[in-house]
Amino acid sequence: MSVAAAPIASVPPLAARARAVGGSPVREILAVTARPEVINFAGGLPAPELFDREGVAAAFRHVLEEMPGRALQYATTEGEPVLRERLARRMSVRGLPTDADDLLVTTGSQQGLSLLATALVDAGDTVLVEEPCYLAALQAFGLAGARVVAVPGDADGPDPEALAELVVRERPKFLYTVPTFQNPTGRTLPAERRAALASVAARHGLWIIEDDPYGELRYDGERVPWIAAHPDARDRTVLLGSFSKVMAPGLRLGWLRAPAELRRACAVAKQAADLHTPTVNQLAAARYLAVSDLDAHVARVAAVYRERRDAMLAGLPDALPEGTVWERPEGGMFVWARLPETYDTAALLPRVVREDVAYVPGAPFYAGEPDRSTLRLCFVTQTPEEIAEGLRRLGRGLKDGGPRDGA
Repeated sequence: MSVAAAPIASVPPLAARARAVGGSPVREILAVTARPEVINFAGGLPAPELFDREGVAAAFRHVLEEMPGRALQYATTEGEPVLRERLARRMSVRGLPTDADDLLVTTGSQQGLSLLATALVDAGDTVLVEEPCYLAALQAFGLAGARVVAVPGDADGPDPEALAELVVRERPKFLYTVPTFQNPTGRTLPAERRAALASVAARHGLWIIEDDPYGELRYDGERVPWIAAHPDARDRTVLLGSFSKVMAPGLRLGWLRAPAELRRACAVAKQAADLHTPTVNQLAAARYLAVSDLDAHVARVAAVYRERRDAMLAGLPDALPEGTVWERPEGGMFVWARLPETYDTAALLPRVVREDVAYVPGAPFYAGEPDRSTLRLCFVTQTPEEIAEGLRRLGRGLKDGGPRDGA
């Protein structure tokens, strides 16, 4: 007697937030353009040949030889005290008085965004962002169930009056901004604009999340103080930092500086996420800060990046269509360009990739209606000669690319 096979039930669906938030277009482009012959302006990766490999290796050797039991053991969620002390000292020297207990060490500053979203956002809450905005921040806030609203702005960043109107109307949890050498635009908010944003936050009751992964990579001009240092914002600003762009991204070391109640909430969220950032990486970074001159290393990196930025700026007029506009970034890693409105940079990308060069289309960086004629170019990973050749290829790929379908 045969027995009929029992029907196989389907498993429950993914969470709605996981279905609603897609992957990173940048990561997808990097996968498609991984061929060695491609000159890739799409990434946001620091130049690997400039890593202080000997200094970092020596730091790891020291901690593994001198304190292996501690380096390979579990640690506190807040982070290794010696690392937090040295980070606090660096921040204090730069104009923001900070104690070690003000800091939470994170697994890259990207984790800081996720922890803040967990600590601050309930499903359906509104959060405000710049336009355009760092793509991974949009992902983190979307996965938390936030309603993400862009603040209108100009070349100096979010408009304070528009921000005040949105705060009154939307009652958002926070404003997220990368005020120095922003990703993707490369712009820097002037001191006056930072003060105005801090004033709005003070008057209307608003958290500011200030993300600063690129601030030490300055090539021109004078350093602009953090929003977190402004008197109006000291009790309501979270400052995120990272070693990814100045030491090595593979260390996955970041930190957040926040008022006590919010910092404790982020620590609880981190306990649920990964318990703590790898101990050996933290101790190695602390050792590096103790015996190496990180500022001198950053200055050497910045000198090379400045030359590469200048090479890109010099080649853009011949590579991009007539009528394209872009700004000269004072630092960071990116140039943002707006082509004539007939161009759709996402549709044109396959044609450009056939020329063995790549960029990131601008559309994914928008929380609202995107400007499809925009694109982001990273200038730090290639030599000036490679940049010049890449821009020649880009010019060929964009030639006569006016129709919106890119055909």
